[in-house]
Amino acid sequence: MQLSAKNNTSKGYIQVYTGNGKGKTTAAFGLALRAIGTGMKVYIGQFVKGKTYNETIAIARYLKNIRVKQYGLGCFIVNIPTDDDIKAAQQGFEEMRKIIQNGKYDLVIMDEVNIALYYKLIDVDQLIDILKNKPDNVELVLTGRYAPPEIIEMADLVTEMKEVKHYYQQGIEARKGIEY
Repeated sequence: MQLSAKNNTSKGYIQVYTGNGKGKTTAAFGLALRAIGTGMKVYIGQFVKGKTYNETIAIARYLKNIRVKQYGLGCFIVNIPTDDDIKAAQQGFEEMRKIIQNGKYDLVIMDEVNIALYYKLIDVDQLIDILKNKPDNVELVLTGRYAPPEIIEMADLVTEMKEVKHYYQQGIEARKGIEY
């Protein structure tokens, strides 16, 4: 089936997926899947995360046109970030700055970057600088809870995931293939 639509991919916008509801990373990964379906090149950098997730396994196994790299050392969310967590996030941030600036990728996803900002692993002014100076052709997606107002203001699209009801409230644990 051939889809016909105007090609509006020459301009890259800034998208933010935030809020306390489930689905921010899932939405970003869905967008990545859509993008590679059109031949776009995709880079996903995951802040805070440093564990194996099934979506990253699937990408490595089946979707060679998506590059995923993690800039975390586990998942400290229930603890205080260590100096090593901060160093990993800052190194990842600098690497992503270069990736965005070189324009090699059409879609760049900074997964959980808002959490990295919230925990002060990286500086919001540095992210604002990236947003102001990104190449016009790069679509940039920022995910994670607690998106700061400055980032929301700069974004072209903001989606807030709002938790209305979730089965974990009844004691249901995260399920393989569904939540991770």
